[in-house]
Amino acid sequence: MSDRVIRSVCVFCGSRPGLDPAFVAAGVAMGRAIAARGLTLVYGGARVGIMGAVADAALGAGGRVIGVIPKALVSKEVAHDGLSELFLSESMHERKERMISLSDAFIALPGGFGTYDELFETITLAQIGLHDKPSALLNTNGFFQPLLALVRHTIDLGFAAPEHASLCVVDEDADRLLDAISAWTPPPFGSRALDRREVA
Repeated sequence: MSDRVIRSVCVFCGSRPGLDPAFVAAGVAMGRAIAARGLTLVYGGARVGIMGAVADAALGAGGRVIGVIPKALVSKEVAHDGLSELFLSESMHERKERMISLSDAFIALPGGFGTYDELFETITLAQIGLHDKPSALLNTNGFFQPLLALVRHTIDLGFAAPEHASLCVVDEDADRLLDAISAWTPPPFGSRALDRREVA
């Protein structure tokens, strides 16, 4: 068991709801679960799509919610005006830096290219030893199975070490995933990889 303390969780997810209602429902469950544990939710600052569902659920459960959104996306992604705090960034890069610095752990829910970008940034930073924070996938209705297959393919062809799989925790249940990231221990630097058990 890890003795790490998780106080804030960053959620990466879509500014669209997706075609399966289970995706928004998963966002609601995650927002409520984060708030129920007294954790701060950090996310992309929008009030639409799964992003809005996560934030509204956490706020509705009495949680603290911090949003970070680029100035250029305030109107496009419809910035949430009911958050505990909202930071405006000059760029997507600055947005990710702020979200990473504010968070003790990262969870990706179903989303688009931006979600993948944010997730892989946190995994890569851990892989090269620039932080020791856990990353995780809420694998709702198998949404991330193709991504996990790509990770396995990458490892099998020698572009990542087998042990780097342990940098990313996977579960389909919000509470179990939060338990897993609280118990997570980073692999020793120099032997970091996505463990085959996590990507199977």
